[in-house]
Amino acid sequence: MTHHAYAAVTLALISVAMPLRAANRPHAGTDSPDQMVWTNDDLEKLHRLGLISIVGRIDEERPMPTSAPGPYVRTQDPEWYAEEAAKLRDELERRRVQLHEYLQAIEDARSLRNTTGGINLDEGDVGITPEAGIEILQKRARTRESELDALEDLARHNGIAPGTLRGQ
Repeated sequence: MTHHAYAAVTLALISVAMPLRAANRPHAGTDSPDQMVWTNDDLEKLHRLGLISIVGRIDEERPMPTSAPGPYVRTQDPEWYAEEAAKLRDELERRRVQLHEYLQAIEDARSLRNTTGGINLDEGDVGITPEAGIEILQKRARTRESELDALEDLARHNGIAPGTLRGQ
């Protein structure tokens, strides 16, 4: 026999013998003296290696993913309240100073004293009489006070500490 013929016969015998050997081995699930007991740790190792899939696993074993932060909500931001309150307090103080200066100017005019400066009453309303001017300035101050009160109510509703609006 030639070398090639000898190799072909050998391969044919091996290919017939291999399935016969596999048929003689115990099948999965049958009793055998080399029985393996699998633990959860063994299964987890095989699962991590990608060798098996585990079905019906309880989710409580996995760590819960942390939730992503939600979108920015300004009514939950204490700094926003502090900034808004500061703006409103400044505006309210400016309105009160205007009212005081206006009242002083009227008093000076009544007593024939020299007056200095003036108040721009053309911010939406025109005061024809001194009393109308007083009402306009008082209305503007009350409006800022109402806005500041509404901001404080909103802050209280959203659990913002009261001192936050006062800059504390």
